Amino acid sequence: MNVPAIDIGIPEATRRQIADGLSRLLADTYTLYLKTHNFHWNVTGPMFNTLHLMFETHYNELALAVDLIAERIRALGFPAPGSYAAFAKLTSIAEAEDVPAADEMIRQLVLGQESVVRTARAVFPAVNDACDQASADLLTQRMQVHEKNAWMLRSLLD
Repeated sequence: MNVPAIDIGIPEATRRQIADGLSRLLADTYTLYLKTHNFHWNVTGPMFNTLHLMFETHYNELALAVDLIAERIRALGFPAPGSYAAFAKLTSIAEAEDVPAADEMIRQLVLGQESVVRTARAVFPAVNDACDQASADLLTQRMQVHEKNAWMLRSLLD
């Protein structure tokens, strides 16, 4: 069977550029998911219940987000990265090497949330140039979530 070429009004080279940016967003999102889940399991101290529940809310939202991002990459016609090795090459977020204290967990998650925002924002020029509203909508939603999460986490440190 002959599969028709993708013709959604965005040239292949531009779709590839957008998909590459979304792949970096996927890697950041998955890495932040893993870090947040790790901290959920390992947080201790006087803020245990608050942080345990907040981290759970965040990692559940991130788990849903990775699927949306990967599906957008596929809709653009490219394979989505899906291995730890691929994510390690693409992410801007450092993994946690140990189990930090709760306040350090919060600090690292603030930095991670903001990294995801910067990664999403960096894809916008290609998305805007291509009039790719579907990717722009996804990026806008991701930025809103991560900016709010960074603010809420940062508020715990004040």
